[in-house]
Amino acid sequence: MGAYILRRLLLIIPTLIGIMVINFALVQFVPGGPVEQIIAELQGQGDVFSSFSGSGNDAGMDVPSSGDEKYLGARGLPPEFIAQLEAEFGFDKPPLERFLNMMWNYMRLDFGESYFRTISVIDLVLEKMPVSITLGLWSTLIAYLVSIPLGIRKAVRDGTAFDTWTSGAIIVAYAIPGFLFAILLLVMFAGGSYWKIFPLRGLTSDNFESLTMMGKAMDYIWHIALPVIASTISAFATLTLLTKNSFLDEIKKHYVMTARAKGLTEARVLYGHVFRNAMLIVIAGFPAVFIGVFFGGSLIIETIFSLDGLGRLGFEAAVARDYPVMFGTLFIFGLLGLVVGILSDLMYVLIDPRIDFEKREG
Repeated sequence: MGAYILRRLLLIIPTLIGIMVINFALVQFVPGGPVEQIIAELQGQGDVFSSFSGSGNDAGMDVPSSGDEKYLGARGLPPEFIAQLEAEFGFDKPPLERFLNMMWNYMRLDFGESYFRTISVIDLVLEKMPVSITLGLWSTLIAYLVSIPLGIRKAVRDGTAFDTWTSGAIIVAYAIPGFLFAILLLVMFAGGSYWKIFPLRGLTSDNFESLTMMGKAMDYIWHIALPVIASTISAFATLTLLTKNSFLDEIKKHYVMTARAKGLTEARVLYGHVFRNAMLIVIAGFPAVFIGVFFGGSLIIETIFSLDGLGRLGFEAAVARDYPVMFGTLFIFGLLGLVVGILSDLMYVLIDPRIDFEKREG
């Protein structure tokens, strides 16, 4: 197992490099870099996207017609000023050199500083991390704690009324878009039109530091209740049905009939024999569930509930073309996803020691 883990860890390096190469290459063809952002602000257009769309009174006048200007909207600006901007952002070097310098810095865990904020990328990520960890961790935990027992119960009572109405309920929940359900929760329980039970924004109250330990815990739960419910609602269906089908496949096998014939209780059969085998496929989906909740749905939920997390950070960096934040967070997220995949394999072995990845590879 040690050799397998070592190989997986070494595989992280070329995988990360491949991810960064693809995204870095794509960015080279996307119009509107940080230099264009500065030029657009100087021209009074607000941001570079108004130049692309031709909006604004003078937007069309700023587009160079001769092709001599390197940047959109740069007509009338001194070449020395443009050269100074390029040097400041590092664009005076060829793309290959910029990429190699970036990766060398990343390997040393030096992610640089935001172009438009006076803060390092790592400090910015650490500042936003608590929000995304809260949503990802609690949503995944609640989804597993509810879906696994429910899926087992549905497998045991397959075809009964309980199985039918619970399937209908979780399918309806899966069909509701997360952002729509989040808005519904705000309207119903956050003072929108009915009850003001939960706060509208933030992870903690203004007087959080003055609260007791129990008060801080309750205040934290009070604030995260609605965002976590909104981000978890669609995860129940997949996990529940996956657990149910996995248990149904195992229950029909001969070793289960043998265990029952020996007089073992139903609980001993289910949780002592079936559980280990049936849960393998469920555990295999853990990285996808966690990463999906942690990153995929965080932007919309964070925006609706006014939470300042990694989802909004990545979106704002993409809009502003803040490349250090864009690529720094991409590197960190990619590394985290690959590490979580390795942890999933370790959980395989923990639940079923019979699995040997080294023999399978051989």
